Amino acid sequence: MSSGSAAEADRRLDVRTIDGEPFGDIVATLSDLGPEETLLLINSFEPVPLYDVLEQRGFVYETTQVADDEWHVRIDHA
Repeated sequence: MSSGSAAEADRRLDVRTIDGEPFGDIVATLSDLGPEETLLLINSFEPVPLYDVLEQRGFVYETTQVADDEWHVRIDHA
């Protein structure tokens, strides 16, 4: 996990607005993320299955539940 505020993220991806499975959109956004950039992923649930994928791809993350149906995951390169 990393430190830092979600407000400091360079990019935002709100997957709650995606119709269907958002995994492809998440992977594409991660692939485009520059080495010094951070991503704020917004989801309606804690994306636990994503954590292994992030670690395998060399990312660290910090997850915060901001409402009953809103989770923020700040993602940085390890």
